[in-house]
Amino acid sequence: MRRRLLQALAVTPLLACSANGPARGPGPWTAWQVMRASSVTPDGRMVDHNNTDQRSTSEGQSYALFFALVDNDQPLFDRILRWTEDNLAGGSMAQRLPAWLWGRDTTANAWKVLDDNPASDSDVWLAYTLHEAGRLWKRPALRQTAEAMLAAVQVQELVDVPGLGTMLMPGPKGFATEDTWRFNPSYVPLPLLRRFAALDPTGPWTTVIGNSVRLLRDTAPHGFAPDWTAWRDGAFIADPDKGPLGSYDAIRCYLWAGMTAVNDPSFRSLLDALHGPLSTLREGQPMPEKVNTLTGTREGTGNYGFQAALVPYLQAQGEADRAKAMAASLPTPEQQRAAPPRYYEQVLSLFAIGWYEGRYRFAADGQLRPSWA
Repeated sequence: MRRRLLQALAVTPLLACSANGPARGPGPWTAWQVMRASSVTPDGRMVDHNNTDQRSTSEGQSYALFFALVDNDQPLFDRILRWTEDNLAGGSMAQRLPAWLWGRDTTANAWKVLDDNPASDSDVWLAYTLHEAGRLWKRPALRQTAEAMLAAVQVQELVDVPGLGTMLMPGPKGFATEDTWRFNPSYVPLPLLRRFAALDPTGPWTTVIGNSVRLLRDTAPHGFAPDWTAWRDGAFIADPDKGPLGSYDAIRCYLWAGMTAVNDPSFRSLLDALHGPLSTLREGQPMPEKVNTLTGTREGTGNYGFQAALVPYLQAQGEADRAKAMAASLPTPEQQRAAPPRYYEQVLSLFAIGWYEGRYRFAADGQLRPSWA
């Protein structure tokens, strides 16, 4: 038995490292350098060129901050953090959760916050990245900001839902009525929640983890996660606004699940619940762009970001050959450099292929293990 286990770890070193050890050093991160050159301004703003308002979002800023940490680039990290605080959080994320949307207001002909409601997905990524950067770079001020953000998240974005328990809402405003609560399953990456629970063992995060795993399990009857869902009268229902669609938000659910440490208590049950993409690929079909999560009906073919997001998922499912083939089919950094910037496709690829190449891992307690550390 022990020999078979060691043999399995030998042929899947990337998956094995996700449990405990640090990731391996893979060399310069060319794909991130390409995106930096096209989409990150000198002062630290991640630009989404796919929208006419040339917007920046708290999501994009949180992802850019994480990539800068993984790349061990403190000067860039500081510029991204400074822009985010100055433009989205009134100068301090320790005092205010950042607005989710900033861009060009054509009516006023000005660059400004377009929607000041925070988004909890970026809030948890920002808090996580700041905490891990403070630990890895030995910068206590970053950890203090992270702790202040998590305290604000608990007050403003955690809600005790009747019949369900404590849940992370998508934001402080606009997602709950008297009898209905709306959720986005991709907003609860398990490794990040594990880290918060480890840092605050008596806090709410262990409960949030259990309820979030239930959400992912109960809303995927055909193994596909929905973009949005809702809770009403003691059960999850199709989202009142978005319906049972699984598409551009839900693709991140498979990505986060695939990058979860193999010795996380929910690792296997989460992958079993999200079996839809694996079954689809085994049928010889591509990952669809859209899925009706209640019927399993599939439509279209997902872009290369969708394909990239499945690489860690396939590796975690024991499909190393499929993962390798999927990774090899993606646009190279040189091809991405020659094409117009594609914000979402590129960030999905950076998360997925950066993980696959061994640039970082999440430990069982959610701790970040970058290759340089």
